[in-house]
Amino acid sequence: MYTMGLDFGSTASKGVVLKDGKEIVCTAIITSGTGTSGPERVKEKLLKESNLLESDMEAVVVTGYGRMTYQGAKKQISELSCHAKGVHFLVPDVGTVIDIGGQDIKALLLDKNGNLSNFVMNDKCAAGTGRFLDVMAGVLETEVSMLGEISMMSKSPVNISSTCTVFAESEVISHLSAGVNKEDIIAGIHISVAGRVAALAKRVGIKEKVVMVGGVAKNIGVVKAMEDALGKNIEVPKLAQLTGALGAALFAFEALNK
Repeated sequence: MYTMGLDFGSTASKGVVLKDGKEIVCTAIITSGTGTSGPERVKEKLLKESNLLESDMEAVVVTGYGRMTYQGAKKQISELSCHAKGVHFLVPDVGTVIDIGGQDIKALLLDKNGNLSNFVMNDKCAAGTGRFLDVMAGVLETEVSMLGEISMMSKSPVNISSTCTVFAESEVISHLSAGVNKEDIIAGIHISVAGRVAALAKRVGIKEKVVMVGGVAKNIGVVKAMEDALGKNIEVPKLAQLTGALGAALFAFEALNK
């Protein structure tokens, strides 16, 4: 029995195909989000890589920003519930989930059964999100995928005090003009991001074990800065960018067995 979970975010479309609610058959990520060709392309990629037909899918559940506009799903479920479900599948003893996406930040508190017991999110400002890091990478003329690695070479991180993306950009330009090393600027950016996210997470409560997901979880510099800000070890699962889609596929399987 195959089910498909789709997660249409602001900057990427993700998908997972499950067999019998237990085995991950294949996954796919397209770096184009809702409102683009990304949703259809990620579905096509899943079917091609799994060597399955759309008719083989017993149920499809969709989550993310684009879930309400997608017509080809059995059900639409909030990304909060799907991330909780997906992370608990990968890390059964998770207590706190920190999800830094393209345009928002979420902190989730889970009970011992993986149910969502509390959450807080910030979707009003780009500061601290993937979009913030994209802007900073552009100013620094550096690939965003390289920020984490470069930041680990820092010996003296600079202070980025602005909480606004526009003002932070001006700060970075000032540091560059003053001849500050890129690695110290990038490390300062990561510390700034971690401070904002940690403050949000502390509002919901920090409970062991702490797991970080979302595209920004691939940035080792942000993860390290988050560990320092929280005083906790953080686990980043292998499928950190796919937990929403995985949770949706799990919900699809559960819906068939009710």
